[in-house]
Amino acid sequence: MTNHNFINSLKDGRNVWLNGKKVDITTDENFSGTLQTISQLYELFEDPKQQALVGYLSPQTNEWVHSAFLVPQSYEDVLKRRTAFEAWSKATDGIMSRLSDYARSRLAGWYANRERYRSFDAHFPDKISAYYETARDEHRFLSVVQRDPQVNRAEQASKDIKEAGLLAITKKTEDGVYVNGAKMIGTASPYSHDLIVYPLSKLEESRKALAHMLIVAANSPGLHMVCRESFATDPQNKTDHPLSSQYDEMDAVLIFDNVFVPWERVLLYDTPEGLAHIKADPVSNGLAYHQAIIRLLIKLEFVAAVANEIAEAIGANTYLHVQEKLGELIMQTDTIRALIIASEHEGKLINRNIFVPNFNFIQTARTLGAKYYPRSIEILQLIGAGGFIQLPSSMDDFNTPISGLLKNYFKGANIEAEKRTKLFKLAWDLIGSPLGSRHELYERFYAGDPMLNTAKQYNQYDKQEWKNSLDKYLKP
Repeated sequence: MTNHNFINSLKDGRNVWLNGKKVDITTDENFSGTLQTISQLYELFEDPKQQALVGYLSPQTNEWVHSAFLVPQSYEDVLKRRTAFEAWSKATDGIMSRLSDYARSRLAGWYANRERYRSFDAHFPDKISAYYETARDEHRFLSVVQRDPQVNRAEQASKDIKEAGLLAITKKTEDGVYVNGAKMIGTASPYSHDLIVYPLSKLEESRKALAHMLIVAANSPGLHMVCRESFATDPQNKTDHPLSSQYDEMDAVLIFDNVFVPWERVLLYDTPEGLAHIKADPVSNGLAYHQAIIRLLIKLEFVAAVANEIAEAIGANTYLHVQEKLGELIMQTDTIRALIIASEHEGKLINRNIFVPNFNFIQTARTLGAKYYPRSIEILQLIGAGGFIQLPSSMDDFNTPISGLLKNYFKGANIEAEKRTKLFKLAWDLIGSPLGSRHELYERFYAGDPMLNTAKQYNQYDKQEWKNSLDKYLKP
């Protein structure tokens, strides 16, 4: 799928709602910057110098496809996947978290481990194999959507499926199923081709109508994507809004109004136990979250780079307390990088032929990320301080009759006024813009409740070696 074909492929009648209107995302300016960014990433597969960096040759078509689809059989394969993730993340400085390489990695994991689910549905291996090959060779952009809408989070309210807005199979036919309800948060859904939908919460047998795993086409009749406010307020203005104009992924609530899903796209249904295994799948989790922490590293490195540049621009890098804060950012990135390397080096074979990174190190990085990113943003705020407010409204102000005055009073310690202003506007997009606020919230909670995740690591950790080390002191 070429750059041009990707955008055209989204002209498929999908129901995307923004500002009270149904919009064509291929022409609406609120999506233009993001679509251009994705298109540039697709172009890498046509560049002979970049193809091997981001992809591998499909065994069916012998065409370049994204390495997120590569099922690793060795340590070297895992490193190849990392190289592709780094390339896409660096192209967007880690700001875009759902560039499909996460969802593709999840799919690759379920495909690799497909025989595990034959007991829940005898057709699962064949269904997911067929879709995996289609998605891989057609460069299909995928999103994973799991969470239930926040209609009423009281425990007793969730007992009423319809009242709580939970997505359920409401009708079965010879050709497929009909589903009704809603899901959130559909990050990147408006420009995805397909949505992989399944519940995140644990389900009892009495609620098996909710226990489904579906692949839903984004242009399915009755599927409505209700978008939040766009943060790409001025997509053509990359100078004043360098991040917002290009990297607003868009989030949406997905409303399913009697949406039909054919049986070949119904991977599992009426099986709470099967869904529990899907969510805990060691291959899918290992491959997908490996991508997630690589993106986290690139993002933390980007914040550290901006903070360092600002400290130098205003001459604050000579202060001990600023050096200490910059040192903290370096420790953040070194810690996550070390955990990535450890996860890869300590990986192991599953089912004798699937090499998966060590999940303990991955989960530690994810849990730390929920704390590291907000702290990195706080450090950036503390270093730049009031300088973030001392900004002209636009770079166009430097082309006015008072430009000479601006160049004098907006300059830095060793940097001219225009460049300093661009730097601070870049930082403001991280810490003060709607996009920046969204990202702080996202990094805090995308992996789930940070407290529960930390407690889970304790509860699941094998503590026997600790106990053994104390035996010599505690034996009678």
